[in-house]
Amino acid sequence: MAPALGIAALVTATFVAIYATTSGRARFDAAGLPFPGAAMNVAEYVGHFAAALVAAVSTGLLISIVATAVPDADGRIDPPAYRLHVWLEGTAIAWCVLAATMVVLDAAGSAGATAGRVITEGALGDALAASESARGWCAAAIAAAVVAVGVRLTLRWFGHCLLLIPASIALLAVPVTGNAGEGPDHDVATGAVMVFAVAIAVLLGVKVAAAVNPALPARLHRRVQILCVAAGAAAMLYGATLAGVMARGTSVWATDYGRIALTAGAVLGILWLADSVLLATNRRTRPWVMAVGALAMVGIVGGLSVMAVQPAPRVLVETVTVWDVFLGYELPGPPTVLNFVTYWRFDPLFGVAAGGLLLAYVIGVIRLRRRGDSWPVGRTVAWAVGTLALLIATSSGVRAYGSAMFSVHMGEHMALNMFIPVLLVLGAPVTLALRVFPAASAGEPPGPREWILWLVHSPATKFLAHPVVAFVLFVGSLYLVYFTPLFDTLVRYHWGHELMTLHFLLVGYLYYWGIVGVDPGPKRLPFLGRLGLLFAVMPFHAFFGIATMTMTTALGSTFYGHLTLPWVADLSDDQYIGGAIAWGASELPVIIVVVALVTQWARQDRRAGARHDRHADSGYDDDLDSYNAMLRELARSRR
Repeated sequence: MAPALGIAALVTATFVAIYATTSGRARFDAAGLPFPGAAMNVAEYVGHFAAALVAAVSTGLLISIVATAVPDADGRIDPPAYRLHVWLEGTAIAWCVLAATMVVLDAAGSAGATAGRVITEGALGDALAASESARGWCAAAIAAAVVAVGVRLTLRWFGHCLLLIPASIALLAVPVTGNAGEGPDHDVATGAVMVFAVAIAVLLGVKVAAAVNPALPARLHRRVQILCVAAGAAAMLYGATLAGVMARGTSVWATDYGRIALTAGAVLGILWLADSVLLATNRRTRPWVMAVGALAMVGIVGGLSVMAVQPAPRVLVETVTVWDVFLGYELPGPPTVLNFVTYWRFDPLFGVAAGGLLLAYVIGVIRLRRRGDSWPVGRTVAWAVGTLALLIATSSGVRAYGSAMFSVHMGEHMALNMFIPVLLVLGAPVTLALRVFPAASAGEPPGPREWILWLVHSPATKFLAHPVVAFVLFVGSLYLVYFTPLFDTLVRYHWGHELMTLHFLLVGYLYYWGIVGVDPGPKRLPFLGRLGLLFAVMPFHAFFGIATMTMTTALGSTFYGHLTLPWVADLSDDQYIGGAIAWGASELPVIIVVVALVTQWARQDRRAGARHDRHADSGYDDDLDSYNAMLRELARSRR
């Protein structure tokens, strides 16, 4: 497979170079930049393709190891997964080197200069400051270096799971700072490109893994097919969304850009259809079939790289407003209840995640009921309300105005950090999943149930979910995000809003998991300790709200100042409202948590009392039973 993959990459790189040569200076003229020469143009095109290819292969291989490895008793991966691990060691190094190379090439290309000139004249720093995509390559190179080092330090399944975090950062850093993050509707395009990039990586990496791993047990082939079908469906759906945003209002479909997009979509459709047939007929996938699919995916990555290097067609023909640049959309007017309810900007990432989580939960409950098991209605209601609240917070007018106004953003933050996590924790999703997923039989590879148990009981999870650590993260991240320059950066980009959403949800979930969580997990404090930990947060939130209300400088003033919303006369007044929301909005979640905590406490006391009464009615005494059991054990050991 390695020679065939190398030949396919070389052939695709040749076509990319030919396209770069024939297209000439067109993309530089469209951007109003001087032409740096044919060699520089070809280098940027080919370099982008090579870096994108190894990024997709590395991420896909890592996902394949996590999905198909059969760890031993110590958690080490099995020989077939180790074969993929060896491949990953090489591709991760290439990923880091190529991403670092693209930092210089992209920065120089964005300035319309050659790489040599940028370096020799000491202008690399200025070029980086002017190019968002070059800074994206910087982040990709650093995260890829973490993967390259980390993969050489671990052979354990959970270690590879942890490496998915830097791998995801390195994979997504470039797409979200490219065409998808610019111009009209870039909020939709950013969410779509995140899912699309991961789906392409899974398709390519899984097919490469299956092709180079003929020793893969037959029982794992169905899992590989499911991954391919799911990734193919996501790639087609989100790819169509992304292409529609990039080319809306243009006749691009008759150009090279449009033909590449249509060809890539057709090839993805053929691959998805073939994978679906294999999955439906329950046939084992031959390595050569996966090899053909992998080679086709190399060509698709080449086409996507050509599209990524060029400016988005829509930006070249539309008149872009300030709101398009900073928000991606035009707000209908001042923030009113009607606008909050009716003005929706569906988030392709968290909007779909909210719907998927609700659907999966309902399916799990139905499966339990069909086999005669009960599931508390209150947990289902909590989960349903939590996921619906997540959908509203990320896709309704709350998110649309929250991206433009600090006051609304703070209300969104409170919902994502304090209200929604409480409901999700009370839904007990881990307990439901453990009851729904069957345990793997002897000799069978671990499945979702085993993965969940490993993740819940892993050292990293135990550390992060420890009550003290979770408390520090919950409180400290609030001050770290808003009282440092970090907020000024995150609020400027839609990927920053997505990152803050993910962070607030995870930190809030970890914190409330240790207080009112039903799921198995970290060792919990006694009920009085949990109650104290809950009320210990309130002074920190109060101080944060007061500090925000009394600040003399506005948070995110550069970003909010560029928007110049007609209904926001003074940024300080809007920030004052946001601080008041942060101060007062924490009371409702606290009430919900206190009610849930007291209810759990009462139920535990009732169970303990009932158990004591049963012992008393039977004539047993716990202490006497323990003493007699000890005497019997001593007598047995002496004999």
